[in-house]
Amino acid sequence: MFQRLDILAERRVAHAGGMADHRRSLGRRAEDAAARFLEQAGLAIVERNVRFPRGELDLVCRDGSAWVFVEVKCRQARWGDAPAAAVEWWKRRRLVRLAQHYLKWKRLGDVRCRFDVVAVSVGDDGTIDVRHLPAAFDATGMV
Repeated sequence: MFQRLDILAERRVAHAGGMADHRRSLGRRAEDAAARFLEQAGLAIVERNVRFPRGELDLVCRDGSAWVFVEVKCRQARWGDAPAAAVEWWKRRRLVRLAQHYLKWKRLGDVRCRFDVVAVSVGDDGTIDVRHLPAAFDATGMV
């Protein structure tokens, strides 16, 4: 799936906070774009930015009866690497463990789960490309 959004404000840094504020703003906008894209694709956003001591789940969604844990990755297009490439084995293992904590915390028991990645690439002109990778990885051997 592919969608193109024009968001020019990403490239403007309005105050002296500099790069950290720009990156945080860009990340927030990437997550907003990812959530909009997933909602348009029929997923229900249950929670955003669920924080645990050992990490954060970007988006928790429902797709029918399945619980979907979504990692949002954002990269500048000029960097050359795909955002999804940034989800290495150790990050996947952490996401699986965070999902287990979430399911236990919410007392959801044995439910069907899926791990998706939404890759957001930002072009030099401020356009954002959103790509959804459903079932990007599974939990087999990750725990």
